[in-house]
Amino acid sequence: MNQSTEYGVFLPNAAGGWMISSTAPYPPADYDYNREVAVLAEEAGLDFVMAMAKWRGFGGATDHWGETIESMTMMAGIAEATSRVRIWATVHANMQNPAFAAKVFTTLQQIAGGRAGMNIVNGAYADEFEQMGLWDPSVTKAERYRMTTEWTELVLRLWSEDSVTHAGEFFTLNDCVSKPHPSTRPTIISAGTSEEGRAFQARYADGAFLGADSLDDMRVLAADVHERAIAEGRSIKAYSMLTVVVDETDAAAEARAVEYGRGLDREALANMRRSWGIPADRALAWAEGASGEQAFQTAYVTGSPETVAAHIRSVVDTAGLDGLMLIFPDYLADLPVFGERVLPLLRAAEADA
Repeated sequence: MNQSTEYGVFLPNAAGGWMISSTAPYPPADYDYNREVAVLAEEAGLDFVMAMAKWRGFGGATDHWGETIESMTMMAGIAEATSRVRIWATVHANMQNPAFAAKVFTTLQQIAGGRAGMNIVNGAYADEFEQMGLWDPSVTKAERYRMTTEWTELVLRLWSEDSVTHAGEFFTLNDCVSKPHPSTRPTIISAGTSEEGRAFQARYADGAFLGADSLDDMRVLAADVHERAIAEGRSIKAYSMLTVVVDETDAAAEARAVEYGRGLDREALANMRRSWGIPADRALAWAEGASGEQAFQTAYVTGSPETVAAHIRSVVDTAGLDGLMLIFPDYLADLPVFGERVLPLLRAAEADA
């Protein structure tokens, strides 16, 4: 196992968290709740907290993600509430001018005392951008990444140059000034598994969030992004996401997972798929036939603290990951258990390796 494996928490800044289920806990889209989760993550000894940017939910019986709070402003408050964990906020390059983003994250870096990170995304759910007049279905993924590359180059220049003048394919800046510069450049994070996404990660990101259908596939992706970064003269860390259902026994944890699956919100699940661009009839047919496991939006593990720790060690080793971002169905109840009973097992295993 990597000696410096990092563990963080994906904060639930959208109502319902990461469970699409009427029988699972339902975290509110509420600053006080997320602040408490972040403080618990720090107290548990985790390394980072991250919040997504979401602008529209998916309806259904649970109104999944129907209420959200904004990532960058929320994380400024959480930076004040914590002292050690890294603070990673999300910004949509397709929504925000690079000069705006440069200024916001310089400010967040000051508030966080050097712990800030910028998670750069470029839009994947059509519905949330169509409502703002910001979605053009004719734009290809390659074009979105060309835009994101230009955007990122400009943010980096604004963080380091006295003045930026630029006339590009997507952005125009004229003697643009963004001072003060951050004393330490914010960490750059990016999620994606496409060819374009991995090329972008290797060139600009300090951390790449990857997803795959199997651990073997994940290992290939992690190795690829590591190798691409080396070719760019850089280094990068590869992360993935994992939901943790921990209880006193394996049977009790599995029973919780089954109960969560029983309440799968099929309408919300279909709407999420449709927002990805899948035709509505196909999305609905798929959701109607989906198993209860689809209530979990990520890979998940169930078990006692010992079982969970062993599984996490296997995931990190097999996939060649540098870290995991963790999700908990019941953050306030599950995070302290993870910190007190699972994380010590993981750190002890690393020390023995």
